[in-house]
Amino acid sequence: MLISERIYQYLADKKMSQLEFAERTGISQSTVSDWRRKGTNPSADKIMIICEVLDISPYELLSGTESKKHKEYKQPDYVKVDKHSKEYALIETYQNLDPDDKKRLEGYLSALNDLKQQ
Repeated sequence: MLISERIYQYLADKKMSQLEFAERTGISQSTVSDWRRKGTNPSADKIMIICEVLDISPYELLSGTESKKHKEYKQPDYVKVDKHSKEYALIETYQNLDPDDKKRLEGYLSALNDLKQQ
C-alpha cells in the first residue's frame, strides 16, 4: 500500500476532509489530491507534519502497522511550529541562507544566549 493510500485511510478513520487536512498541514489541496489521482507519495519533508496532524507515528504511517515500541511516540516541540508563525518564517529564512550567513547567524544566536545566561 502506498503511503498516500494510508493517509487517505487515516483521513477517513478520523473523519477529516481533504480540505481540513490541507489547511492543518500547510500542504496545498491540489498536492494532496495529486497523491490520490497520480498514485504518488508525499515528499519526505512532509512526513513529520502529516504525522502530527493525523496523530500517528512516522513508523505507523510508513509501515502501516502500529508497534508497541513506537506507540508512545511524541512529536518533538520543534516540529509543532505553526506554519504561519514567526518561528516558522525564521526557520525557512535560515534554511535559505548560504553556509557563511548560517554560521554568522548561529554565532549571533550563541552570543545572545551567552548574554542571557550571565
